[in-house]
Amino acid sequence: MKDSKTRKRNWRDRYDAYYVSGLDSLHVLMPYIMGPRTKNEAVMGEVIDLTEVDKYLEKKNAANPEFKYTWFHVITAVTAKTFLLRPKMNYFIAGHRYYERKKIVVAFNVKRQFNDEAEEAIAKFVLDPEGGAPIEQVHDYVQQFVTKVRKEDKVVGITNAMNILQVLPRPIYKLVAWTLNKLEYYGHYPKSLAKDDPCFSSAYLTNLGSIKLHADYHHLFDWGNISFFMVISEKKLRPFWHEDGTYELRNTIKLGLTVDERIADGYYFAQTIKVMRQLFAHPELLDLDAATPVELD
Repeated sequence: MKDSKTRKRNWRDRYDAYYVSGLDSLHVLMPYIMGPRTKNEAVMGEVIDLTEVDKYLEKKNAANPEFKYTWFHVITAVTAKTFLLRPKMNYFIAGHRYYERKKIVVAFNVKRQFNDEAEEAIAKFVLDPEGGAPIEQVHDYVQQFVTKVRKEDKVVGITNAMNILQVLPRPIYKLVAWTLNKLEYYGHYPKSLAKDDPCFSSAYLTNLGSIKLHADYHHLFDWGNISFFMVISEKKLRPFWHEDGTYELRNTIKLGLTVDERIADGYYFAQTIKVMRQLFAHPELLDLDAATPVELD
């Protein structure tokens, strides 16, 4: 991600993203010939060994903090740091053009209470590249957000707008949706709606394992401009085999990754996964400044 202070401005820039210039002809044409985002999904699955993460969290929580560090904090921090180090992961396509999002935004849902009637609040963590350790940034943000939403009963943000729109006649509702899609196409979608909409994010994490729901895949959306979706499954023991035929059971978690394949090539995605694996294998790297490079084994 280039420094915004030194980045040359382009008249095609949006309020939330920079126009990506200098692409090869194939990538320039792809948004026109390959169809929308939902027809360009690349799906990957990664089983993450949590052995080192568990040790790391035990150390982080040794002082028994009031709000404990969790593996979800680690996953969120790993995602944000990876996107910072691998800037094409923060690309999206809008209006048949490529853009790089100005901020790294990781969205996820927070249940106000664990019951069928309780509403969900949308959290959107924004990584500060110069704000120190990503794990501390995530931990502090989640603590503040969870404390806030579980104390408040009022509905805020985009939900208020939807509550108003839902009572309109269908033709008007369709017109409003069409208008909003056109505004997004030209980069003028209202900031007041985008700020609470998870579809205007770098990545959307859904922690299905926390509700004992087993799923490895979630589709992308043509609404908004998000290019990456992660499904987090339930933790479970899995066998890890040795060369002599013996094995040991380790605590693991499976991540289902869905990405718009138009934003980069397969090699770039493969190298990105290697960075994520390295961070899970060495979670202490999350205690360093966010922009600290990760050396691959």
